[in-house]
Amino acid sequence: MMRIAAAALHDLLVGLFRAGGSEAAEAEAVAAHLVEANLVGHDSHGAIRAPKYLAWVAAGELLPNRHATIAIDAGPLLVLDGGFGYGQVIGAEAMARAIERVRAHGLALIGIRNSGHLGRIGAWAETLAEAGLVSVHFVNTSGYGILVAPHGATERRLSANPIAAGAPGPDGPIVLDIATSATAEGKIQVARNKGEALPPGLVLDGAGRPITDPEAFYRDPPGALLPFGGHKGSGLSVFCEILAGSLTGGESSHAASPTAWRLVNNMLTLAVDPARLGDGHAFAADVARLTDWVRSARPATPGQRPLLPGEIERRTRAERLRDGIPLDPATVRQLAEAAAAHGVALPGELAETV
Repeated sequence: MMRIAAAALHDLLVGLFRAGGSEAAEAEAVAAHLVEANLVGHDSHGAIRAPKYLAWVAAGELLPNRHATIAIDAGPLLVLDGGFGYGQVIGAEAMARAIERVRAHGLALIGIRNSGHLGRIGAWAETLAEAGLVSVHFVNTSGYGILVAPHGATERRLSANPIAAGAPGPDGPIVLDIATSATAEGKIQVARNKGEALPPGLVLDGAGRPITDPEAFYRDPPGALLPFGGHKGSGLSVFCEILAGSLTGGESSHAASPTAWRLVNNMLTLAVDPARLGDGHAFAADVARLTDWVRSARPATPGQRPLLPGEIERRTRAERLRDGIPLDPATVRQLAEAAAAHGVALPGELAETV
């Protein structure tokens, strides 16, 4: 493992996305989102994604310089079409619309369909929490990302289907960001790159046998992710398909979907202004009381108090801003190959290792 300064990694990614056809603002937005994912410890949604994005662009699966267009406008109810553009841009534009509609109506239901990969979904919950809003987000793919075996099955039928939620808290946003699968496929890539075994109970091989070797997941026939919590995660995943896919018009995961040949994310966001449901100060005080109550529980490990959703990310961000972002050798090699293919110079920290 090596460490690279966030600013240097950001500049490299900006150069890659510019070389891949993105305008300056888009390259900056996508790079900033990926680096932030690395900073908060979600490496599966960080710089490791950049070479794959560029490959999708080259294949015509992901289209640079697209913006969200309005498909349905009914006041607090809005459906946006991403035109298969970068999800980091489409997501940001959708959250800006959500804030605008909540300011006008007190709440908003925002659907996104036909977006490129939306990245770390917790980022969108953070955006709304920083604007003082409470939100919940459901995400699926339309078929390209079918990775998960439903509870009681041994072959893929569902996507990893993230769920995120956010609320303003006394120390910053309180953010839940989980996949309904037992792990994200990106984390299998990270383990594979590091040469590490997976924890048991997450993945099956192509024959339906439990495995810990990440390489076995990618063999032919491919393996499948398990849902977290058995039937509970599986049920939540089905509703991600219904809410994010069927309801928005982006379609649920199915190999026969017309967009199944490219990675398409759909997302349904519900956002609420707590001040419109009563006394905003009372809401803030109650959330603060809740956080104190949770933290006051007797710790399982002496000296380590219980953590709230989002706290680990804040701690990791401070540490990685100080010490640099860790990158495994395989990710470094993939970034170097992408840089060479696109005529982009590597920063000194990476160039010395290649």
